[in-house]
Amino acid sequence: MIEVASLPGAVSYSLDGLTVGVEHLWPVAALPVAAALLAYLIFRGEAGARSASARSRRLLFASRLLVVLLLVVGAMGPYTVQTRETPGEPRVTLLTDESASMGVFPNATDDLVDDIEAAGVPVTSATVGSGADSRLGDGIAANLQENGTVVVASDGQVTGGRSLAVAAEDARALNATVSAVEFSPDRTERAVSVAGPSTASVGLPTEFVVSLSGVEADDAVPVTVEIDGEEVQTGRLAEGESLAVNHTFDAVGAHRVTARVDGQDIYERNDAFYHDVRVVEKPRLLYVAQGEYPLRGYLASLYDVTNATSVPADLDDYAAVVVQDTPAGQLGNVSALQEHVIDGGGLVTVGGENAYQEGGYGESPIAAMLPVRMGNATGGRTNIVMLVDISGSAEEGLSTQKGIALDVLDQLGDRNQVGVVAFGGEPYRIADRQPLGEARETIGERIRRLQTTRGGTDIAVGLLGAADMLGDRPGTVILLSDGADDVEEPAAVASQLGRQGVRVITVGAGDRVDADTLRRIAEESGGSYFAADETSRLRLLFGGSSRQFRGQNLTVVRQNTFITSGVTLTANPSRANDVAVKAGADYQVATADGTPAIASWRFGLGRVVSLTAYGEDGGLDGLLDRPDSLVVTKSVNYAIGDPARDRTGVTDVSDARVGSRATLTYRGDERPSAANVTFRQVAERTFRGEFTPREAGYHDLLDATYAANYPVEYARLGVDPDLERLVDVTGGREFAPDEGARIAELAREQSTRVRSVRDTWGWVALLGALVVFSTEVIVRRVQVYRGRTSLTSGLP
Repeated sequence: MIEVASLPGAVSYSLDGLTVGVEHLWPVAALPVAAALLAYLIFRGEAGARSASARSRRLLFASRLLVVLLLVVGAMGPYTVQTRETPGEPRVTLLTDESASMGVFPNATDDLVDDIEAAGVPVTSATVGSGADSRLGDGIAANLQENGTVVVASDGQVTGGRSLAVAAEDARALNATVSAVEFSPDRTERAVSVAGPSTASVGLPTEFVVSLSGVEADDAVPVTVEIDGEEVQTGRLAEGESLAVNHTFDAVGAHRVTARVDGQDIYERNDAFYHDVRVVEKPRLLYVAQGEYPLRGYLASLYDVTNATSVPADLDDYAAVVVQDTPAGQLGNVSALQEHVIDGGGLVTVGGENAYQEGGYGESPIAAMLPVRMGNATGGRTNIVMLVDISGSAEEGLSTQKGIALDVLDQLGDRNQVGVVAFGGEPYRIADRQPLGEARETIGERIRRLQTTRGGTDIAVGLLGAADMLGDRPGTVILLSDGADDVEEPAAVASQLGRQGVRVITVGAGDRVDADTLRRIAEESGGSYFAADETSRLRLLFGGSSRQFRGQNLTVVRQNTFITSGVTLTANPSRANDVAVKAGADYQVATADGTPAIASWRFGLGRVVSLTAYGEDGGLDGLLDRPDSLVVTKSVNYAIGDPARDRTGVTDVSDARVGSRATLTYRGDERPSAANVTFRQVAERTFRGEFTPREAGYHDLLDATYAANYPVEYARLGVDPDLERLVDVTGGREFAPDEGARIAELAREQSTRVRSVRDTWGWVALLGALVVFSTEVIVRRVQVYRGRTSLTSGLP
C-alpha cells in the first residue's frame, strides 16, 4: 500500500508492519540532468580523437552515474519504520490498604512482596489507607503512570477523596491498568445500625429498623434496643437481617433510640448505634368536606383535626388543609388558602364527583396552586433528548444498552419531539429533534448502529450536549448509562438544567449499574431514576394517545420520593378525575389505565398534593386499607412538611459520624455561637453550622441533642464490587494473595512495549557513493601503476 506521508513530496510503502519511504522527491529531478552532463563530458569529441577506448568510457560513465544515483537517493532521505518489542525494567507498584475495614482479612502483604521479589521483580509499596481513613481512589490516581500498572491490596471501600470510578477514568486516560489482590475474610465482624425518622409526632406509632451488616457473621447474636435508657425490644440477628421496632412516644422533646449487638468480633465501636428523635405535638389539620367520608376518621386517628365545610379566613393554627370532593363555589376563602400555602403551609386536594374539572376548579383561583391541570393527560407534546452512553465502560454491555434504548423509544408517544445524543468523553449528535411519529424507524436504526468510543465516561459533557440540542426550550433528557462516573460534576449540571426547566430522567443500562450516581443526577434536576426493567413507566409520562399504559393496580411512577418510598400499592380505585400533571410537578402515582392518581409540587414556600383517584361511593376505594394507606399518610405528611418549622433554635442536625464533618440548621434573629462550630447565614433568620464530632454517643449542642456514631469505615465491610469494576474497566487482573509469581510475570509483560522504530538510511547511500567513487579512482591508479595504460586518467 502506497501512502502519501505527512511531509510534502514524501512517499511511503507499507507491508506487513514494515514501512519504507523517502522524505523528498525533488532530488529525482536532478538525476536526468546529471546523467546528461556526465554523458556530454565523458563522450564528447570524435571517436578517433579520444584518448581512451569506448569501453573504458562506458565503464567510467556507469560508475559515475551510479555515484550520482546514490547521492540522489541519499538526498531523498530514505527511511524505514518498523514495530519492535523493546524490553524494559519490570517493577511492581503495590498499594496497600491498612484501614480498619481490612482487619477482617488475613495480612498477606509481606508474603506477597517477598514472593514478587523472589521472582526477580522489585516492588515499590505505598500505603493508601489507615485507621478510619481510606482514600483508595486518591492513592491509585497518585501512583498511576502512562502505560503503567498498579496492584491494589484492598477491599475497595472508599471513605474519602475521589471515588474508584474517577480513578478508573484517570487510569484509562493514561492507558494504565489497575489490578487487585482478591482477599477472602477470615475473621468475624458485625456492625449494627438504626434507620428511622428524626422527627415524630406524640401519640403516634413510629417505626425504626435495626439492621446488622458484617462478614463471617452467619450466626445470629443478641440485639437489644433501648429508648431513653429503657429496654423496649430484644431479638437475634445474623448478617443481613433486620428487626422492626414500633414505639409510640407519649411526651414531646428529644428522645434517644439505641441499638446494641452482643457478639465476639474484632471491633467494639460499631457494636452500638445511636439515633436521636425529636418528638413534637400532633400537627393540626383543617379538613374541609361537604359530606361524610372515611378519610375524615382516618386523619383524626393520626393528627389533631378540625372539621369544616369551607375554608375560613384564618388558617394560622393549621400545618395543612385537606379538601375533599368540594366544588370550587363552596371552597370558601380561597385567597386565605393561597396565602397559607405561599407562606409555607400545606394543601391536599382529594378527588371525587365534585372536584377538579367536575367541581369547576379550572375557573377558580385554586387551579394555580394545584400540581395538575384540568383535562386529559394524553396526546401531549414534549421535547425529549435521549442521551446514550457509548463510552469504553459501556462496551461490554452495549448490546444491552441499545436494547434498552430501543425499548425506551417504544414507550414514547408519536407527538413528542425526540432527538438522540451519544456520548463518551464528548457528545455526538445522532439524530436531531423531530416528531417521533415521522421518524421512529430512522431513529431506531441509528440507535442500532451505535458503536463504543475510546475515552472515559463524562456524563456532565453528555448532559450539556443534550441541553444544546434542546436549545432554550424546556424539555426532558432521558439518560441511559451505567453511571460509571464521579457524581459531583454531572449532578451540578443536572441541577442547573433543572433550574432552566429541563429535568433529567435516568435509566440504568449496562452490566454493572451505579444506581446511586444515576439516582442523584435525576434528583438534582427534579427527575426520576428507573431500572432497566422499569422503562414501561415512561409510557405514563410520555406515552400519549399512541402509547397507552395498561396495568392492574395503582402504579408508582416516581420511585423513592418522600411520598412513594417504602409503599406497596394493591388498590385499584374505580374512578379518577380527568387531570394532567403540570410541567415541573412530580408525577407520583398513576391509576391502572395511566391516569394521574397522585401528583405533588412546591407552591411558594408550601407543598401541595393532588389525589384524584376515588371510588363509586366517593371514598378512596381501598386506599385507606393497609398497605395502601401508607401512601395517603405520606402524602399528607409531605404537605405538612416540617411540623416545627416555626420553631426557633436548632431545627435540624445531620447524621453525624465521628471524625466527619456534620451540619446543623439554626433558626433565629441573631447568629448563634458555640464552641468548635462555625456558623454562616444561608437565608433570612436561618444559619448553618459545621462541626466535627470526636466521640460516639449523644451530645448536646445549643438547645438540641444529636447522636454521633462510629466512622463509616467500620460500617463498610467486605469487598466493594466497585473494585472488581475498576479492574475490568482498566484491563487489569485479579490475583490471589499467594500469586506473587503471577504478578511478577504481569510486570514483565507490561514492561515489554511494542513501539514503532524509525531508521534513516541516507547515510548508507552516501557511504555507497563514496565507496564506488573511491574504488573507481583506485582501479584507474592501479592501471597506470601496472603499465596497462599510459594515460594519466588511468583509462586504457
